[in-house]
Amino acid sequence: MTEIRTPRLILRRWTDDDLAPMADINADPLVMRWIGDGSTLDLDRTAEEIERWEEEWDDEGFGLFAVELLASGELAGCAGLSVPEFLPEARHEIAISWRLGRQYWGQGYASEAAQAVLEFALQDRGLDRVIAINRLGHESSQNVVRKLGMAFEREATHPEYGHALTVHSIDLTEYQG
Repeated sequence: MTEIRTPRLILRRWTDDDLAPMADINADPLVMRWIGDGSTLDLDRTAEEIERWEEEWDDEGFGLFAVELLASGELAGCAGLSVPEFLPEARHEIAISWRLGRQYWGQGYASEAAQAVLEFALQDRGLDRVIAINRLGHESSQNVVRKLGMAFEREATHPEYGHALTVHSIDLTEYQG
C-alpha cells in the first residue's frame, strides 16, 4: 500500500470510512466552484469518483490519495496524479491536482500535499514531467502551482464547459525537491 507522510499529513489509498467525509467536501459549492462545471457531488457520485481514482491506481500505478491530518486522523481531502482525460491535448500527460475541505484552506495543507505528490511523481514513479491544469482566476491554486516551481506553459479552453484554463508544467531537470 502506497503511503506518504509529511510533517502534518498522511497521503494514502482510500478506505470505506473516507466516503462520507469526502462526500461532505464535494457537497460544498465553494469547494467545487472551480472543478468541472462547478456542480457539487452527492454521496453516490463521490463513491463513483473514489472508485475511478482507485482504478487509476490499479491501472497506472498512481492516482489521487486520500489526504489525512496526521494529528487528528480527519480526512482533509485528496491530492494526487491523474491522466487529464477531459482535455484532449493533454491526454498523454500526467496532471497533479488537489481538493481540500474549506476548513483546511489557508493553512498550507494543499502546498504540503502537492509537494509530496510531486516528489512521488518525479522520484518514486520516475515521471519526467508533470502538469497542473487550473481554471483561470483560481488564485489559491495558482499560488500552490507557483510554490511547486511549475512554469506557465499555455492557456486552454475546457472543451465541455468553455471556461479558460491554464496549464503549468515542471520536469525532472527543473525540480528542486
